[in-house]
Amino acid sequence: MNRMIPAHIPDEPPLTYPDSFDIPVLFRNGPAKKPRRQWRTAKHKAWAGSDGFPAADGWYAPTTTWREIIKAATEVGRDVTPHLQNQPRYAHGELVARVSPLYAYLGAHVVEPRHPVPGAKGRRLTWNPVYAHGTERSAKNAAGYRLGMTMTEWACRSLLGLGQTEHLELGGPIPALYDTFKDPKKKLPDLWGRHEAEERYWLIEAKGGDVGLGTLRKGWAQLAAGSKILGAYAHRTVLVGASVRPGDDLFLTIDHDLHPGQPPLSPDGSGIDEEAAGAGNLEDRLGDSDDALIGAARAQMLTYLALRSAPVSQLRTVPVPADRTSRRRRTGLTTPLEHDGLTLAMRADARGAALQAEQHTVRAGIRSIGLDDFLTCRIPGTEVHLGLSRKLFAACERLHEEDLAIARRTPGLRAEDEPSGDQELSDEAQEERRLTQRRIFREQQEEARPRLRLLLRDAYERGATSDWSSLLRRSQEPALDLEGDESLLEAATPETYLAVSRYDLPPARA
Repeated sequence: MNRMIPAHIPDEPPLTYPDSFDIPVLFRNGPAKKPRRQWRTAKHKAWAGSDGFPAADGWYAPTTTWREIIKAATEVGRDVTPHLQNQPRYAHGELVARVSPLYAYLGAHVVEPRHPVPGAKGRRLTWNPVYAHGTERSAKNAAGYRLGMTMTEWACRSLLGLGQTEHLELGGPIPALYDTFKDPKKKLPDLWGRHEAEERYWLIEAKGGDVGLGTLRKGWAQLAAGSKILGAYAHRTVLVGASVRPGDDLFLTIDHDLHPGQPPLSPDGSGIDEEAAGAGNLEDRLGDSDDALIGAARAQMLTYLALRSAPVSQLRTVPVPADRTSRRRRTGLTTPLEHDGLTLAMRADARGAALQAEQHTVRAGIRSIGLDDFLTCRIPGTEVHLGLSRKLFAACERLHEEDLAIARRTPGLRAEDEPSGDQELSDEAQEERRLTQRRIFREQQEEARPRLRLLLRDAYERGATSDWSSLLRRSQEPALDLEGDESLLEAATPETYLAVSRYDLPPARA
């Protein structure tokens, strides 16, 4: 008798992507000595996906894509957009700075762990020969910092379901504690975020490079200082060490601790935010949460500025299914498109319809069959393409206008307002002044939040029916790309697009 495959087995192709890597991850309850080759020799558990920490500490071997890592790199770090209000073109430079160290110094190699994990790809990231043999110490330190920040963002958001991360230097999650968090004498962790499923804040410290016990202990002390300030509120402290040596595998140690307390506040500090409950990805909740929309728009401001300032000749729009639920979080934040049957079938239908239609009706035609077109461009100096939906682009545009108004009406925020003698200050004094300015800007942004909720919601809804020429305030529409580019590996979230060149992935046998 032939037995049927059990009904719970999904009828879908295996997830095989040409840019996949295994990232060994060790969860534990505090800093310890660097494990000796256990990223190869220990018996790893398969990663089943999680919206929080796994039930048990130990070694795991999740698989991810280069696109997911680049997504993390573009979105983590200090928000520099307040400085770019009048010069949006320089957003390209910041994006280059965030991804170029990864392309410059990371490679991949084939590995054979002692205890293979089912479904593993057998490829892991490592430093490439340029880093190993030709890079000076200062450049290695800079690469380690960027690696640490990127892999921390990847671990917290793609792996563990955390919401958007923010730099702690701007004051942390609790308005009443802003002044304490902003004490320059305190050595505090890098980031904070809010985990909706766990219903608690996370304080996060990132370390990268050849991460030893001494470095981790310093990070643990920074977390302890932040935890002491946040003590009355439920939170988790998370220390991520992204460790790698030339010839060895990149692996992560994630040291963590739970701290009970009061539930998190709403973004305006007025109590529990009922409408913010849900998954960690803000983009999954834009339809019913105004605060999620503000957060998503702010997270994508660098990409928005890069698109806004690019010449029309460098812009294109790519078709993706208008149904956002097809790109909801499953494993990681992004959905690779090369094996997404819905996207491939709908694009094929669109190409067929376009052959029979006049050019000016093609965009309307693809909407009629359930496609939307996201605006994209290649970031100059990289092989990374970033993009936004018209709805999120419109929300970013409105947020940019409000930020620009804040900068214009707030004394001291413009470089033109600084006393001429400031250039003679020490680097440390200048940095403290700039940090103060960023905090003032952030406070003004938060004061505007009640008004922004209405403004961004209106812009988001109007964006759905706006032409790209109208949103870009240009007479020419960007080219609609129905043919696709076989050299690109594409991925999308509900409202964003990312693609990388399949020929510029970390090379094997690094």
